[in-house]
Amino acid sequence: MLEVILLGTGGSMPLKNRHLSSCMLRNNGSSILIDCGEGTQIAIKECGLTFKPIDAIFITHFHADHVSGLPGLLLSMGNEGRTERITIIGPVGVQRVVNSLRVIAPELPFGIEFLELNDQMGTFSIKDYLMTPFMLYHTMECFGCVVEISRLGKFIPQKAIELGIPVALWGIIQKTGSASHGDIVYTRDMVMGEPRKGLKFCYCTDTRPIPVIEQMVKNADLFVCEGMYEDEEKLERAVITRHMLFSEAINIAKNAKVKRLWLTHYSPSLINPELSPGVSGIDEAVCGIDGMRTMLKFED
Repeated sequence: MLEVILLGTGGSMPLKNRHLSSCMLRNNGSSILIDCGEGTQIAIKECGLTFKPIDAIFITHFHADHVSGLPGLLLSMGNEGRTERITIIGPVGVQRVVNSLRVIAPELPFGIEFLELNDQMGTFSIKDYLMTPFMLYHTMECFGCVVEISRLGKFIPQKAIELGIPVALWGIIQKTGSASHGDIVYTRDMVMGEPRKGLKFCYCTDTRPIPVIEQMVKNADLFVCEGMYEDEEKLERAVITRHMLFSEAINIAKNAKVKRLWLTHYSPSLINPELSPGVSGIDEAVCGIDGMRTMLKFED
């Protein structure tokens, strides 16, 4: 299972009822934070979550509304007793940017590992998360991200019996991947069926529509995409600032056959986007609000 929590849905500047961009993923006792705009640590507390399980922070780009909450969050993580290293992922220069922000948070009880993104790096893993970044089209280097949770095939007892594997080792093999009995090493592939369909989550902001987005988010269980402007008359503005209209995000989701679409990263001029009649044409397409959450579950 994968829990998704929208912590902040605002773009450019925070509003009274809208924090800036941030989204948290939770799976098997581990959390990943995507973006960390102003107010993120407040939003985490408002959702009843904690800072300590965050194993990685993925920064899409270095505009202030996506990264300005980082120093305070790191301090709060330290104050909650974190000592384990954390991984911060972002475009080229992420270490320089984060260390500059840390002028006001110089002493932390944990180390930081940095991973710089490029459009050729492919998929990498953080805990049980498989992450695939992809380049977007914004006013500075910016990345979207596909996050997948893979699912093993079913355990086949008959195979284990035929191989003479002691029953006491069955659970160990499934959990760890292998187990030894005498001089024989039994591995998971000996007793498991083909991998089953996993979960696919996609996050995409800030950008204009480009073909790679549709390719990367195809058949996603949940697609969180920016919807900076609702009004079609704002197209010229969207082109200049390299953002999307609601209709453009919806069109990508429809073509990519995603199961669910959540819009986010609204212009401050959109006071109540959740009341918008502009979200249509795709099942379960909604305007996200701060604190919105869902649990993505494996198919039966």
